[in-house]
Amino acid sequence: MNKRELLRQIGALAVASPALFTRPAFADPSRDEILATVHPELREIVRQNFAQWVGQPVTRTTLAAHRASSSVYNAIPGVPVEKRIVPGHRGQPDVTVYLINARAGALRPAILHTHGGGYVSGSAASSVASLQLLCKELDCIAMSVEYRLAPETSFQGSVEDNYTALRSLYFNAESLGVDQARIAVMGESAGGGHAALLAIAARDRGEVPLCFQCLVYPMLDDRTGTSRQTPWHVGRIIWTAEENRFGWESFLGIKPGSRHVSAGVPARVANLAGLPPAWIGVGTLDLFVDEDIDFAQRLNHSGVPAQLVVVPQAYHGFDWAPAPISQWFNAAKADALRRAFKQAAAR
Repeated sequence: MNKRELLRQIGALAVASPALFTRPAFADPSRDEILATVHPELREIVRQNFAQWVGQPVTRTTLAAHRASSSVYNAIPGVPVEKRIVPGHRGQPDVTVYLINARAGALRPAILHTHGGGYVSGSAASSVASLQLLCKELDCIAMSVEYRLAPETSFQGSVEDNYTALRSLYFNAESLGVDQARIAVMGESAGGGHAALLAIAARDRGEVPLCFQCLVYPMLDDRTGTSRQTPWHVGRIIWTAEENRFGWESFLGIKPGSRHVSAGVPARVANLAGLPPAWIGVGTLDLFVDEDIDFAQRLNHSGVPAQLVVVPQAYHGFDWAPAPISQWFNAAKADALRRAFKQAAAR
């Protein structure tokens, strides 16, 4: 190859893949590079929390500290909250739940909520305040599950915890004031993965009908960051490929991303037909963006109506930020639940 041909091919590559020429292909991006990818409304928030959100990953070494910081109980006045113990089902241990905005004597919609935390951290207690606000807005009930965490408990145990809570919500509907025809599952991140697994379990077991699944940047596929790599700018804030590998290995009990994984992963379920309609929301900087888009497409191809909301330049967990784009996203989520409850009531 002569020099002129070599220069021509380099020029063509620069046009097709400019990122290769603006930063080293295998170098970690700098703080400023990462910040430049973030939505303008969110950029200053990330700047202020950069060390915490980027520099303190969840690993086996740091797990205890992350659990301690994510188990704080928060509540607001005016919306009732009750901590309950639900008897275990099928020989499983009892399950702690938080019942929010329950009122006997009415027939209102209900949400079975599963918290986030990468399957290894987080708590139902820390989700109480946000669920109170949502229940007040939608005039509904929520039950949030304190499911057992990995790696101490694999997916078989935590899925049973969530299913036990769902059965309790359904079979005690009259005393709780729940309309059995208007029960949805909802979760964020790993909680979104759990909500998807719970919808699949409910379909397969045929005991509890669900009207909707609300999946907020759900953690659905163990292959992300393992056998499937992501672009350099994706999955840099709050939840990374390294953390994802740790979370999935803890949850599954085996190395994620291999052909040996056969259960516990929503994205690996071959048949999605017969599941309840879904709303899936995610940002383009979120590690889960591709798997969430793929799951929404697969649901639609299976005859399951799925609404997909993809927010440009938004990172994992951006909906907690005090920014207009976050408020819009949360309003879209609430509107989807409201429509689902209204449609279920009309059936």
